[in-house]
Amino acid sequence: MSAADAAERARAAGTVEVRDAVGNLLADGDAVTLIKDLKVKGAGGQTLKRGTVIRSIRLTGDAQEIDCRHESIKGLVLRAEFVKKN
Repeated sequence: MSAADAAERARAAGTVEVRDAVGNLLADGDAVTLIKDLKVKGAGGQTLKRGTVIRSIRLTGDAQEIDCRHESIKGLVLRAEFVKKN
């Protein structure tokens, strides 16, 4: 099955296809790695460093946002363009 066929089936099923910075398809429960240092708004000036592994992501229904947890930050939402699937 080609990527175009998979995208068409996802649209027909009403689901949103979320892809990481490299183009890999993300799903609930995947582990991802940050590809860039990110300053976290509302977390007291905390920065998540490049290479940080985030486990058990959840898709939000938006094509570019994923919901995740980090041991020091609850309710973290990351843009898919800044992560790479493990």
